[in-house]
Amino acid sequence: MAFIITEECINCGACEPECPNQAISAGEERYVIDPEKCTECVGHYDKQQCADVCPVDCCVPDPDHKETKEELMSKFHKLTGK
Repeated sequence: MAFIITEECINCGACEPECPNQAISAGEERYVIDPEKCTECVGHYDKQQCADVCPVDCCVPDPDHKETKEELMSKFHKLTGK
């Protein structure tokens, strides 16, 4: 499943440069994650980089975008061409 950034976001921007898929961008009120680009870092890292660097733990799984590891890996291949 893709991750989301909750309203607890303090707009520090720590997550944006850590995303290997460039799925994170500044939104109107807080940073946002594009679910079409988020692979939970599958294919790149063993754990989610946004959640790992977030100082307020506001990067969490999005219950509206549930995906299996296989689906995430397929998305990784499509996004990266690898």
